[in-house]
Amino acid sequence: MTPPEAMTQTETILRARPTATGPSGAGGAPRRGRAHRSWSDVAFTVWGVLVMLFLFLPIIVIVIYSFNTGRLLVSWDGFGFDAFRTIIEKPAIQNAVRVSMITAFIAAIIATVLGTLAGIAMARYPGKWVWWFLSLLLLVSVTPEIVDAVALLPFFVLLGQDFGVGMFNDGIVRLSVGSSLFATAVVSYIVRARLVGQDANLEEASADLYAKPITTFRRITLALAMPAVLAGFLLAFTLSLDNTIVAAFVQVSGTTPWPVYVLSAVRSGLRPEIAAVSTIMLLLTLVALALVALVLKRAGDSATQIARTMTGG
Repeated sequence: MTPPEAMTQTETILRARPTATGPSGAGGAPRRGRAHRSWSDVAFTVWGVLVMLFLFLPIIVIVIYSFNTGRLLVSWDGFGFDAFRTIIEKPAIQNAVRVSMITAFIAAIIATVLGTLAGIAMARYPGKWVWWFLSLLLLVSVTPEIVDAVALLPFFVLLGQDFGVGMFNDGIVRLSVGSSLFATAVVSYIVRARLVGQDANLEEASADLYAKPITTFRRITLALAMPAVLAGFLLAFTLSLDNTIVAAFVQVSGTTPWPVYVLSAVRSGLRPEIAAVSTIMLLLTLVALALVALVLKRAGDSATQIARTMTGG
């Protein structure tokens, strides 16, 4: 076969092949149409949107009405920032918010200290006692708040008056201790979930190198648990802001927290400043949750691990 004849056959073969830029797409592969979604996928999507609206629509409404310039919350007169200015001008609102912030901060510290120690103990010293202890924590978590409130009131009176422990006559102390009960259980779940999946080889190596137990705890164990400790503190703070039932029972005159103030304000009609403070507290809660996720993400956790830690799973 002469070279010109060979070139002619080669060109014929190349022309017969589908080109990469042909109408069938890259590499000549036939184009596939967009996959049709089944009716079940569409139904679940619509249902998910409806559930989200059901959960968040009331919150969206209260945020919108916090910018109401009317005298009452349900009477929309116009858009403005009058309700936020009223917060600065009303000492009663300022005092209620201040009491709530202080008690939430103290309750978060109490819950973080107790919950961290409990979570580390459950993760590092497993045994039958852990399931009994988890059952007690679960009991604390699911017990109705009205039961806790009714139990705490005579308990504080007994300690403050009969036993002469004057600190339990203070409203801030009562509110802080009462708000820390549920938060302590939450922190315990979170810290345990963080440590139970991590090996204890580093702590054993520290002990083999003759480090003191307190040094091992501070530099190894606590360092490993620190993302969960910070997450637990922030969650305990947000949970303690709205402990309405317990606060209504254990408060004393002069230390009315914000939830109780709102509860009493309902009798005379809700005003826009109530929604304004609620919006501010909502933002604080969202910021706290975002910080929790950021702390866990910087610790190297995936999205699944972050959700697992935050839920104590």
